[in-house]
Amino acid sequence: MEEIKNELIERFTRYVQYDTEAKPEVEHIPSTPNQHILAKDLAEELKSIGMEDVTVDEHAYVMATLPANTDKQLPTIGFVAHIDTTPDYTGHNVKPQVWENYDGGDLILNKEKEIILSSEEFPMLKSYKGQTVITSDGTTLLGADDKAGVTEIVTAMHYLIKHPEIKHGKIRICFTPDEEVGKGADLFDVEKFGAEWAYTMDGGPMGELEFENFNAAFAKIHFVGHNVHPGTAKNVMVNSMYRAAEFIQALPADEVPEKTTGYEGFFHLLSMHGETENTTLQYIIRDHDRQKYEDKKQLIETLVEDFKKKYGEKSISIEMIDQYFNMREKVEPVMHIVDVAEKAMKELGITPDIKPIRGGTDGARLSYMGLPCPNIFAGGHNMHSRYEFVPVETMMKATEVIVKIAELVAKQ
Repeated sequence: MEEIKNELIERFTRYVQYDTEAKPEVEHIPSTPNQHILAKDLAEELKSIGMEDVTVDEHAYVMATLPANTDKQLPTIGFVAHIDTTPDYTGHNVKPQVWENYDGGDLILNKEKEIILSSEEFPMLKSYKGQTVITSDGTTLLGADDKAGVTEIVTAMHYLIKHPEIKHGKIRICFTPDEEVGKGADLFDVEKFGAEWAYTMDGGPMGELEFENFNAAFAKIHFVGHNVHPGTAKNVMVNSMYRAAEFIQALPADEVPEKTTGYEGFFHLLSMHGETENTTLQYIIRDHDRQKYEDKKQLIETLVEDFKKKYGEKSISIEMIDQYFNMREKVEPVMHIVDVAEKAMKELGITPDIKPIRGGTDGARLSYMGLPCPNIFAGGHNMHSRYEFVPVETMMKATEVIVKIAELVAKQ
């Protein structure tokens, strides 16, 4: 499939130049208007390569069909990726750089600003020596999360259209908005999509295959103090920031992202905004084990109640919501969908790396909406940062996996 390399590069470097950064705490979907622009352009491109039933709705969900090219009765399968990029780092004015035949050393992303992608700081970079690597210019993220997935799906569909000798059943694809702010599945029409199962192309390095993820909650905790002139503050002033700091210290010090791995959960302090009178903490709570997840939420609730008893009912308040749950519960009863992806990788010479996602994808929520949806690698590294990069050869393999899954489902 060497023929797809240039097609992947052209398509990917074009997509990442759309500024589709999502915005948190916005009620409407998509949260930013530029996601509509990419959605509409993708719909036109899908029509141009020969996809059918192409739709893009008012919320920037793009769906399309590749009809079956065999008379066999086969299940309809799907592939899903998201068009938005994270608000964690700017996606405005992305300037992709293509590094052919990478030499294994440092990449000077931006000479003027002295921004370097260091092969010592990011040693996995060295493993791509001799390959083609794509980065930004260091002033923005790249957007491989998840425009690499979008690129791979479109390119795989185009390849299947151009190669009718590869038999396959009906394939549905969907590109979603606002995944990075937890809303990618909010308005996903599972019935309209009409697939028995699907795969999100939203993983990292080659071989990743994931069917379990964190249970996830978001908590906003507000502290109220009393502000008076500091010269007359004795026994009167209450500094809400100190109360917030006390709350932070009451949580387990080792249950944080930087000290956990694998199946270990955490409390992650996303933000802290405050002054003497008012302070707000925003946390995400994560754990793969459902009981441990519920225990973590209960600990937060218990601490809030303890603060109320200690400082007064109005001294603290909390808003906490579940965001998504571990898809394993919904995927295990249909493990053949993981098995076929694993077999596809092995037939392509890829060693499957089956492990839990330390995060979530659209697939987690879709699995609970009736569309079992494991996650497959898309190739990106260092996501959500200026040091993000993707090897083109990994994108090629991801594209091949999509094609091979379609082929295997038809054979089985």
